[in-house]
Amino acid sequence: MRQSADLERPSCRWQAKLLIVISLCGLSGCATTPYRFGAAQWYRTSPELEATTASQPIERGRPNKVLDTFGWVWGIPNKIILWDRRIDNHRIGPQTEAAVADYLAKNELSSVKVRLNQYHPGDDWRRLAANDSVGAGWRYTLGTLSVLGETILPGRLFGGDHFNPYTNTIHIYSDVPAVAVHEAGHSKDFAQREWKGTYAAVYLLPGAPLYHEAQATNDALGYLLTESDEQTQKDAYEILYPAYGTYVGGALGGFVGGNVPYAVAVLGGHAFGRMKSSQLANGTLSEAQQVQSGRGSDIKTTVSTEGVGGQTIEHVGVEFP
Repeated sequence: MRQSADLERPSCRWQAKLLIVISLCGLSGCATTPYRFGAAQWYRTSPELEATTASQPIERGRPNKVLDTFGWVWGIPNKIILWDRRIDNHRIGPQTEAAVADYLAKNELSSVKVRLNQYHPGDDWRRLAANDSVGAGWRYTLGTLSVLGETILPGRLFGGDHFNPYTNTIHIYSDVPAVAVHEAGHSKDFAQREWKGTYAAVYLLPGAPLYHEAQATNDALGYLLTESDEQTQKDAYEILYPAYGTYVGGALGGFVGGNVPYAVAVLGGHAFGRMKSSQLANGTLSEAQQVQSGRGSDIKTTVSTEGVGGQTIEHVGVEFP
C-alpha cells in the first residue's frame, strides 16, 4: 500500500502542475483593448537622459558579415524554440525599425534609446550614470552588473532582445516588429513606475518575470491590434505566446525540475498563439472587436551617420508629437 501511495502522489502532483502550465499559457498574451496610449506627463523620467536621447532615439550598428553570421548561428536554438528564422538574425529591416519608432513616438517615450544590432558599451555606461530616475543604489549595483554583462557578452554576438531599465535602452537583434514592440512595452511599463530599481530587482525573484512579461506582452498585442496590419498582428500572437511560454516553463521548471514543463509550456504557447492567429484571420478574435481607432501622428525622422572607434553608427532622429 505504501509503494502504491508513493507512486500515486507524484502522478497527482505532476497532473496538477501540468494544469497550471496550461492555464498560465492560456492566460498569457491577452491584448489590452481598447488600447491606452502613454503620455509624457504620466512618466517618471530623467531629464538629463531625455536631453541626450530625444533627438537620436534609434541607432544602428554597422553590418559585419563575420559577427552577424556568428550571431545568426548562435541564435539557432531560439529560432527553433520560437519557430521563426527572423529571431536573432542580426539584420533589422525597415519595418521593424519603423514599428518601434512608431510605438515610442505615439506613447511619448522620448528618453528611451533603441540599439538595432549595435554594440556601444561606452554610451551604455554613460546612460547608466545619467539615468537618475533609478535610485543610485540600484544603478551602481544591479545596474552595473547588467551593463557589465552586456559589455562582456555582447548581444551583437550572442543575441537576446531585451530592455535594460537601468540605462533605459532597448536592444534588438531580431527582425520581428512584434518582438521590438514587446521590448518597447517594457520601457513603457517601467516609465510609469516610481520605484524603478526595486521593480527591476523584483524581476530576479522566481516567478516574478511572469508579471513583467505579461505587462509588456499585453501592451504590445493591444498596440499592434490598434496600429498594425493583420500579418504583423498574426506574427505577434504566433511569437509572443510561445515566448511567454518560455517564462512559464522556466518558472515551473525551477520547482519541478527537468525539461518537460518547459517543453509543455512552449508548445502550449505555440498552440494558443496559432489559435488566436486563426481567430484573427477569420474575424472571431474577441479582443479585436474592442479595438478603437488609434492616435494619429505624423512622425518625421532624420538620419545621420557618425564614426566612433572605427565603427559607423547610424542615428535615426524622431520628432515626437
